[in-house]
Amino acid sequence: MSGMKKIVECVPNFSEGRDREKIEKIVDPFRTKDGVKLLDVQWDNDHNRMVVTTVGAPEPMKEAVMEAMGVAVDLIDMTGHKGQHPRMGATDVVPFIPIKNMTTTEAVELSKEVAKDVSERYGLPIFLYEDSATRPDRKNLATIRKGQFEGMSEKMKDPDWRPDFGPETIHPTAGVTAVGARMPLVAYNVNLDTDKLEIADRIARQVRHISGGLRFCKGIGVELKDRGIVQVSMNMTDFTKTALYRAFELVRIEARRYGVNVVGSEIVGLVPMEALIDCAAYYLGLEDFSMDQVLEARIME
Repeated sequence: MSGMKKIVECVPNFSEGRDREKIEKIVDPFRTKDGVKLLDVQWDNDHNRMVVTTVGAPEPMKEAVMEAMGVAVDLIDMTGHKGQHPRMGATDVVPFIPIKNMTTTEAVELSKEVAKDVSERYGLPIFLYEDSATRPDRKNLATIRKGQFEGMSEKMKDPDWRPDFGPETIHPTAGVTAVGARMPLVAYNVNLDTDKLEIADRIARQVRHISGGLRFCKGIGVELKDRGIVQVSMNMTDFTKTALYRAFELVRIEARRYGVNVVGSEIVGLVPMEALIDCAAYYLGLEDFSMDQVLEARIME
């Protein structure tokens, strides 16, 4: 494996989804770094958040991510940030996902190198999460992020919430960041034909794991003001164990009790082909279907 090119994916989330000029400046390091390929950029006015999807060799990826985080520290002031999505920092979360010729252990090592270096370079407190977590109660990003930017200063006074790297108090304008390694995550949202946020919140509670729902699903209710509707916004943390179609159907079942219909769904960023093939096989009732039968999958081998 040592002679083969390692490829890692990184999907940093930045707390800016409205100012195009700032968005372009933050994304720029991923466009200009040799050995790194920018695959996708999505931003959203309601969430006021941007998700960047990028792949590359570990070393140039590390440099590009650190550079982008520096730009975010300079440009994003969390004291004036408002958005529907929970957030705690200018660069909210930086996950590394092993894609090719790379182990989870190597992705964890890379995440720790980045966490240490950015904390020193920019004076940012960093929490390690998911596979990189130093303690079981820090694996879940939602637990770390609880309190968000506004409550983080008070939360970090508790010795239990000292960061893994960097200063013990929040950065005054850039907040704190979570960095870690994880499985490929699918950001999957289901839209409902109502403008009542409490309904989306209740459905999210029924669907997400923490409230007794699907094992590898996290979910919140989100208001889409521009469209006059709400959505159940979900992160599917292991689509191989909790399929997208299961989340979709459960949202639809729970929506029924409120007389609400599903009007569509969306995937934010990129998605592994297998996650969609899984849904196609379910809805078409395919028997004994496998990824080996997918033409594109065979061509790319």
